[in-house]
Amino acid sequence: MESGFIVIMLALFTLLAFTVMAIVSKKKTEARIDDPSATKSTLAADKSSTGKPADVQNKGH
Repeated sequence: MESGFIVIMLALFTLLAFTVMAIVSKKKTEARIDDPSATKSTLAADKSSTGKPADVQNKGH
């Protein structure tokens, strides 16, 4: 098998993987924007920037 073919396939697979991750992340972000009960971001004008970030989940530690 030609090494150029392997490099092209790896590049295309990587591009596909990052595209899928971006689409999933976009969907999650849009769902969070549409949720009125979601915690506000620390970047929001009406929330303290020293508070707990909205995307940090409590794992029970």
